[in-house]
Amino acid sequence: MFAIPLGSDADGTGAELRPLEPWQAEEFFAHIERGREHIGRHVPLPDVNRTVEESRAFLERYAEKQAADGGRIYGIWQGGTLVGGVLFRLFDAGQGTCEVGCWLEPAAVGQGLVTRALRLLIDWAVDVRGIHRVEWVASAENAPSLRTAERLGMRCDGVLRDGDLHRGKRTDLEIWSVLAPEWRQARASAS
Repeated sequence: MFAIPLGSDADGTGAELRPLEPWQAEEFFAHIERGREHIGRHVPLPDVNRTVEESRAFLERYAEKQAADGGRIYGIWQGGTLVGGVLFRLFDAGQGTCEVGCWLEPAAVGQGLVTRALRLLIDWAVDVRGIHRVEWVASAENAPSLRTAERLGMRCDGVLRDGDLHRGKRTDLEIWSVLAPEWRQARASAS
């Protein structure tokens, strides 16, 4: 298995990005349990991972998506503990589009882990797979997620009014994106 360093945190234990696979269902479920309320405020991840068996099935669906080149999922480990993740929720190489997403448990918030991990995913999608448009879809009420999209150099394309039903409540969804030429230009300007 590969692991990509995401930089060191304050206590020096470091963080890394690794594939998240079905055999890790128990670890994934334990992570979801630690962050269930925090993660579930805006995303349905905890609602479809209520047991180890559901977590295994969830990770198996992503393994199938990866095998079909339609999505991928990665975990973020800090000090040997799974604390969050990033994913290609949708991936369509033929159309040159994908959608990225993320989640973190509270202990890992505010350290830039998601931003660094997503930069790696977007670099790979644009440079290796030829993706032209990378999308980000988030609840308009999820300010941290929208700030991440901004940090990644994405632009808000629009709002889907009442576009999501989450835990019985309708919320607006914001659609953000970055195009491959914009991504490359921003990366070149930063170096």
